[in-house]
Amino acid sequence: MKSVLAFLAGGVVALGVTVVAPGLPATLRSSLGLAPPVQVVTPAGAADPAGGKGRGGGHAHGAGGDHGEEAPEGTVRMTEEQVAAARIEVAEAGPGTVARRISLPGTVAANADRLAHVPARVAGIVTALNRRLGDTVAAGEVLAVVESAEIATAKGEYLAALRTTELARVTFEREQRLWQRKVSAEQDFLKARTDWQEAQIRLDLTRQKLAAIGLSQAEIEALPRQPIEALRRQEVRAPIAGRITARPKMLGEAVSAEAELYTLADLSTVWVEMAVPTADLAFVKEGMAVRIRDEGEVRGAGRIVFLAPVLDPETRSARAVVEAPNPEGALRPGGFVTAEVATEEQRADVLVPRAAVQEIGGESVVFVRTPEGFEKREVVLGRGDREAVEVVFGLEPGERYAAANTFVLKAELGKSEAEHSH
Repeated sequence: MKSVLAFLAGGVVALGVTVVAPGLPATLRSSLGLAPPVQVVTPAGAADPAGGKGRGGGHAHGAGGDHGEEAPEGTVRMTEEQVAAARIEVAEAGPGTVARRISLPGTVAANADRLAHVPARVAGIVTALNRRLGDTVAAGEVLAVVESAEIATAKGEYLAALRTTELARVTFEREQRLWQRKVSAEQDFLKARTDWQEAQIRLDLTRQKLAAIGLSQAEIEALPRQPIEALRRQEVRAPIAGRITARPKMLGEAVSAEAELYTLADLSTVWVEMAVPTADLAFVKEGMAVRIRDEGEVRGAGRIVFLAPVLDPETRSARAVVEAPNPEGALRPGGFVTAEVATEEQRADVLVPRAAVQEIGGESVVFVRTPEGFEKREVVLGRGDREAVEVVFGLEPGERYAAANTFVLKAELGKSEAEHSH
């Protein structure tokens, strides 16, 4: 009975301590067997029961989630690791250009200056096709081999002319020595000189014929050392570096000299062809910058290299050509895109991406980077285009702010304010 009364007495004392002294240290409360205190979150700026502000001992909200001093109103605490994990891009406020743009439909095409059709050059039989569709080739690389009687005849004529020229040269040098010694007549010397000159002319003609059907200077000079069976082979080489986009012939097929064996395209740059309506012609000029979009995303940029001086009689529009770099191959010939022409540009002291601006409580805000995280900052916006907007007031040049994925900060701020409201 005494033990029961002692237990009840201890409980009453503990309850009294809990009511009277809620602020006892955690270690003392633990030794007395008491539960930990309940943390009361006081909204920023609100008075606590002790008469102080609620920023002293509350629970820190936001993406940081650390316990300690509560963040001021409009602040989201985040560490560098959390910023990186949320993929929030931080940029420095600075000047930029606001552009007025005209959107025009366009079609991607291969750059005509970097497009090559590779013909056989001689009539014959295709005995080798060394490259497949989509392969990347270097300039001068052997793509195919054609065996042809035509090339054998041309090479034979060159070799014959080469030997005739050499013989004519030896004869001329001998007659020249005899004439200088007064042994032979001048007429014999002049005839030998004429024969040598005519032989040189015939040699040059046969060399030019070989060059016309695709043989390089090195290949021509190597002909006297080639085996006889190699004279009928014609190696078809790539005139430019690029990718193979067409291979219409098959192995063993008979081809003419004009037959196309391959089509090569260097797609490191492409053309975008547009039709400019007459209403927009006053704003579009050669040399203007153009931004290229595909399915709403920016795929590249270029400049207008050609604007037709005459209108198409059917569409009453002018053809324009944009040359755009395409290092990653994102622009494919034959695809449809939207070309945005920057027709007017204005300078802004502070220009931020539209993704950096959020609407909170009917106000435009940006999130400025602080040592603890980000601070909500109300701003006044000015001129803008589809990509960026001018900040007239609220953000100074050089300040660092969240430029992308700011919806994460807006969500964290909203969650924190919702918790404070309870």
